[in-house]
Amino acid sequence: MQYGFVIDHRKCIGCHACTVACKSENDVPVGDFRTWVKYTEIGTFPSVRRHFALVQWLQRSTNAPCVTICPVNALEKRDDGIVDLNRDACIGCKSCLQACPYDALYLNEDTGSAEKCHFCAHRVEQNLEPACVTVCPERAIIPGDLHDKDSEVSRLAALEGAAVRRPEQNTGPNVHYLGVDPVSLNPGRAAEPETYLWSERREPPPDWPDDHDVYPHARTVLDVHHTVHWGWKISTYLVTKGIGGGAAMIAPFAALLGMTGAAAAYLPELLALVFTTITTVLLVADLKRPAMFLTLLTRPNTKSWLVKGAWVLIGFSGLTSAIILARFLGMDAVADALRWPNALLGAGAAGYTAFLLQQCEGRDLWQSRTLLPHLLAQAVMLGAIVLLIAAPTAALAALATFAALWHMGFSLSEQRREHHTDNARQAASLLARVPVWRGSRMMAFNQGLQLSTAAPLIALTLVYLSTPALPGALALCAVAACVGVFFYEQAFVRAGQLPPLS
Repeated sequence: MQYGFVIDHRKCIGCHACTVACKSENDVPVGDFRTWVKYTEIGTFPSVRRHFALVQWLQRSTNAPCVTICPVNALEKRDDGIVDLNRDACIGCKSCLQACPYDALYLNEDTGSAEKCHFCAHRVEQNLEPACVTVCPERAIIPGDLHDKDSEVSRLAALEGAAVRRPEQNTGPNVHYLGVDPVSLNPGRAAEPETYLWSERREPPPDWPDDHDVYPHARTVLDVHHTVHWGWKISTYLVTKGIGGGAAMIAPFAALLGMTGAAAAYLPELLALVFTTITTVLLVADLKRPAMFLTLLTRPNTKSWLVKGAWVLIGFSGLTSAIILARFLGMDAVADALRWPNALLGAGAAGYTAFLLQQCEGRDLWQSRTLLPHLLAQAVMLGAIVLLIAAPTAALAALATFAALWHMGFSLSEQRREHHTDNARQAASLLARVPVWRGSRMMAFNQGLQLSTAAPLIALTLVYLSTPALPGALALCAVAACVGVFFYEQAFVRAGQLPPLS
């Protein structure tokens, strides 16, 4: 059995009855929506036509990525195909919002939980239709079992011209559209005004480049707010775990890189432990329900890379602490031996985010195959340049510079390579248009690459010149490199979320 919808846009009159009924039936907060009507106007005066597009938030994917990524099994696909959400279990990590390609979930700021359309499951269980269906005056919303070939919904879904949203994601959406204009199913392809019809925008439209590909004479005149859910905490977390993971990856080669004394013996593990702790604090602080963070361990979804990443960070912290203890007890041979498996855990800590972002099916920019090697190169650069402050060796400086050049190459590739979906192309076009801070004329992507590339080069030069003020100058270089990577990650994380999904 597979419940689903057919939305017949040949009948929709844009009355918003479905929106109001849904909000009333499910106590949806002001400013949030489970379904709404988007207005798109196509043409030029006096030949302009307004198209109503009922954006149904229940896409009910056959292969629901939100269920896979949820770390605490708060999302469940029932036997009837309905994807339901346990609000009491949700920790507010917002990963499901990033995983859904259809904008089908929202964050209830009052409760801290994600929420979504659930086909009015409480009504369906009483043999009643969803509230939006009941109030539609034109019966433009048709529910039913798509596995029943004789049902009305199956017959309509099989009609020529029936379409689904974002079929390229291969998630098997179970909402079909009849008579819809293509521009309504391709978000970001219509021009967007500074204000909507009958409403103000919470945020300005994306700062599209001049060559942004849009349908001719098409503009969205009424829509809902599209929120950027992951911000500076996630960007900072990518930097801090990069420092910790990179230091551990370098540790087994400390002697080869010219490191000696306490800097070689203790510093890599101390950096790894301190910055992994900071990483954990940032991850917990980014939850809307931080008090429930231990739920990742008590009811884990083992398919989610949020859970796997937590296991990696725990194992990494534990083994790092064991190395420090062994070194303190004079067991140097044991500590040196443990550095090799810890380097693998450090690489896992630095790189597991690539697999997590692969599960974010709604953000195509993040689906890059080069993201894992990029994160590893970035981690080596960050670890090396921070270690360089206490161990100013030419080999370490050269390693930081080499890794920085790889980081620059991967970064430019993300911006300039060919992308295969509209969402990825739109996000890539916005990479260089994300400001360092709101209202700034400096762009985070450009400033980030300049800082993160120039700082290791300057540090390498200072080491070769043996400048008298070397420790202070190298510290400034390390700070500049970390700030540069943070700026880059700000651009990457934010640009991936700017193209609308609905």
